[in-house]
Amino acid sequence: MDLLDFSDCKLYFEDELPAEAERLIAQAAQDYGDPAAELALLRAHLLAPEHLTVLVSLYRYYFYQHRLDEVLIVADHAKRVSARHLGIPNDWRLINEAQLGSAATTSFGLLRFYLLALKAESVVLLRLGRIAESRDRLTRLATLDSRDHLGAAKLLEVIDEFQSENPAPAEELSPTLVAA
Repeated sequence: MDLLDFSDCKLYFEDELPAEAERLIAQAAQDYGDPAAELALLRAHLLAPEHLTVLVSLYRYYFYQHRLDEVLIVADHAKRVSARHLGIPNDWRLINEAQLGSAATTSFGLLRFYLLALKAESVVLLRLGRIAESRDRLTRLATLDSRDHLGAAKLLEVIDEFQSENPAPAEELSPTLVAA
């Protein structure tokens, strides 16, 4: 399956967003840097808790605020919402190629979103120094994306190269690895 082929697919942000949630997201962008921004996003989340545009907005807000634990919570929620709509298991370890193919026929754009959310979660885990957890996700993603369109295999190569050049425990290496 070509994960770069976007022809004839619906993207996550094409679903209608309640007007008030859209207004709150715009308000959060305007208020960025002020605590009111987070409150606006959380109110939007209350209005549309499973809308992926709201979840992406929350993810980005927390990511740019360096609140990585919250990022992981939002990414996991986005994956669960996507998995339910795609008819695939909530647990990424249980997804097989047949299920991926079926999910692609349901919504290729949403499947790509799910896989990118899994990759994003892996990157955040790297930044947190949780190398083994990140590696597990990236390895699974690389298996599912044999052409490496999403770059998981390349990221694994970087991790392996870094760890081979710095044979210290992963916990000691992570700040340097993720700063790159």
